[in-house]
Amino acid sequence: MAHTKAQKTVRGNRDSQSKRLGVKVFGGSLVEPGYIIIRQRGTKINAGPGTMLSRDFTILALKKGTVKFYTRRGEAFVSVI
Repeated sequence: MAHTKAQKTVRGNRDSQSKRLGVKVFGGSLVEPGYIIIRQRGTKINAGPGTMLSRDFTILALKKGTVKFYTRRGEAFVSVI
């Protein structure tokens, strides 16, 4: 016989909600000030010219322009041109 009688959920059947991280606007896309470009945990991609790194490591556009991804000395950057 089962040790626990009929309950709504099984004890090991819980998981956290997904946080919807990742690139939201891709390279070559047009952005306006305040657009979220990347949601991330930590600085996997750094903020370049025309962008801002917020408290939770989200990268936002500061001006109107085109998104550009590039690398310098092994570090990934995103900028708005």
